[in-house]
Parts: sequence; structure tokens; C-alpha cells
Amino acid sequence: MTFAYFRYLQIQKVKNPKMFGSKRFKEKWLFKLKNKYRLVIMDDDNFAEKFSFRLSRLNVFVAVGSLAIILILLTTYIIAFTPLREYIPGYTSVELTRQSYQNALRADSLKRMVENRDRMLQTLNMVLSGEIPIQDVKNLEDTNLKPKTVDYKRSREDSLFRIEMENTGKYDLTIQNEGSNAETSSSGGLSSFFFFSPIKGIVINGFNISKKHYGVDVAGKKNEPIKSILNGTVIFSNWTLETGYTIAIQHQQNLISVYKHNSALLKKAGEYVKAGEPVAFIGNSGEQTSGPHLHFELWFNGSPVNPRDYISF
Repeated sequence: MTFAYFRYLQIQKVKNPKMFGSKRFKEKWLFKLKNKYRLVIMDDDNFAEKFSFRLSRLNVFVAVGSLAIILILLTTYIIAFTPLREYIPGYTSVELTRQSYQNALRADSLKRMVENRDRMLQTLNMVLSGEIPIQDVKNLEDTNLKPKTVDYKRSREDSLFRIEMENTGKYDLTIQNEGSNAETSSSGGLSSFFFFSPIKGIVINGFNISKKHYGVDVAGKKNEPIKSILNGTVIFSNWTLETGYTIAIQHQQNLISVYKHNSALLKKAGEYVKAGEPVAFIGNSGEQTSGPHLHFELWFNGSPVNPRDYISF
């Protein structure tokens, strides 16, 4: 049997020498990979062995490959799940992008608000000085978003509510007066307005257009409250060099009331006030004053009118 097997190997080697050599090369290569080598650390003075360990080429390849895989996994984790990824050049954080977008929107909104406020203040100053008609104030840009499509169909609840409100205010004199104001104001009259007196006192200087005195001066006690003559919205509330603390209120039908030389203001621009509600305190602020008094002006459709024709002080 031994002789026959040896002859078979010789015959196979003669028939296919390349395959036989390749098989021996693979066996030799695997033997080298698994062959153990001893690494010894020795003292240079007395050649005493400190420590040693045995390694094969296969162990070295496995250790180096495992270390590389661990480093790759660790680097991937740091990049994906830790804040250090933000310091990598070219890496964009989703949260930072979202914050940048929101900050850009806020900056744009603030810029538009500042521009609209400056335009409104400039227009109000021109209105108070009588340079432009009051109708131009309505042409300011409206920053409120308006829907493109609106469903104007009335629901059953809305119709019942309208009927209830109409019946409730049918005999309300205040609502009737407001309706009459709209009619009479469109024709240029102020006779149907029911004004509150801003302050009770003595008129020390009357209305005189030729002297550019567009209101009346009413003397009163210092720090006495000044009341709004009608419902309206405060369109100006600030301090000026000439008139001191000044407040102006926009009422319905292009009517504006102005209160000057106050010692303090109780309302800010944009606030809604009701008739008879205190808006300031009488004072002596500004250069164009010589004592505690209220300078009161009444403007209708951009033109000054004599307040004494409609208000009893």
C-alpha cells in the first residue's frame, strides 16, 4: 500500500506539476502564518530576561485588524453622536442650520418692524404739524398676512349671534350715536359726537389759526388726570422738545385728539383707550409753556377745528 501510494503521488506530480507545487506553497504559507516566534526583552547590562511572549504572524494580523476596526467604530461614534462633530471642517449641524434660519427670519421681521415704526413716526410728526392730510396715514404698509381664500358663508350659530347682538343694541344710545357719527362724519359734521371733556378748567388761550395756535390752552391743577374724549387708539406717545410729553389718539372717522405739555403719560402707542379713561397728567413740560396747563388740539380730516365748538371745558 505504501509503495502504491508513493507511485500515485509521483504519477500526479508528473501529470500536473503546477497544481502539486501550488498546494505545497499554500501549506508552506499557512505554516509560516501559524509558526510561533518568541519576543524576549532583556537587560542590556547582564542579559537577564525581563519578560517574553510568543506571537505568530496570524496573531499580529488579527490584533492589528481588530485595533483598526475598533478605531473606525470609535471615530464613527464620535462623529455621529457627540458635539465634536461640529468642529470637523465641512460638517453641517442640522440644529445650527435650523437656528440660523430662525435667526434670519427674526432679523428680517425686526428690520421690517423698525422701518414701519420709523415711517409711522415720520408720518405722525407731519400730521401733527399739519403738513399732510390724515388720509395718507392709512396708506402705510400692512405687515399682517392676509389669507388668499376666505369662506364667507355664515353658519347657523353666526346668524343667531348676529340677530341677538342686533336686538341687544337696538335701543342702546351709545351704539346709535356711533352709527350717526359715521353718517354725519362722512358729510363733514361733528355735531353727533358725544365728547368727554379732557379736563375741567379755565381756557386761558383760545383757538387761532392766524397765529398757528391750533388748539386751546386749559389751565388746571398740576398732576390732574387728563381723559380721552372718545374711544380710540394711541398713535403717538412720546416726549418732544417743544411740547414736552405729548400723546395723540386716533378716533373713528379721521378724528385725532392731541394732548400736550403733560407731566407724565399713562398710555403707549398702539394701546386702545376708552372715552373718559385717563391717558396723562397735566404738567408744564416742553419749551412752549409757562405754567401747568393742557394744550388740547382737535383735528378732523387733516384740518384743525376749534375744540370749544364741541367740548365744554
